Parts: sequence; structure tokens; C-alpha cells
Amino acid sequence: MQNITELRESLADNYTKMKAGKMNLALGKELANTSGKMINSLKCELEYNFLMGIKAPIKFLANPDFVELKKPVNKIDTSSKQLK
Repeated sequence: MQNITELRESLADNYTKMKAGKMNLALGKELANTSGKMINSLKCELEYNFLMGIKAPIKFLANPDFVELKKPVNKIDTSSKQLK
């Protein structure tokens, strides 16, 4: 498991297996518990980075299919009377 997307897919697969009776519920519970601990550690890292002003990407949260835009995206002017 290399990223959060793979973790989510694994959890969904485990859920399907447990629902179909193909995975022991105790094992599924432990896998879900461990996944929750991984997610909580990521939350802690995100909060720490926010508080310290760190803007470095977190590898586990990165989307492997992400394609960086080469051209900047124009921001929407929210001061326009048409948007209010």
C-alpha cells in the first residue's frame, strides 16, 4: 500500500469480503483499526505542518494520477456584483 487511494481501495475490498463471508470479521476489524491509526497519524502530520507553516507534500496523501498544470489557473473575481 503506497498511498491513501490504495488504502481506501483495500478497505473497500475488505468490506466486500467480510460482507460476503470471505474474510474473518476479527481480521477485518483489526485491519480497519490499523487503517484508522494510519489515517490519524496523517491527520497529526497535516496539523503539525499547518501549525509550522510547512507546505511540503505528504507522499502517502499524494495522488499517483495527479498531473501538475503547467499554466496557472486564473482565480475567479469574487468581488463582482454578478456573483453576489
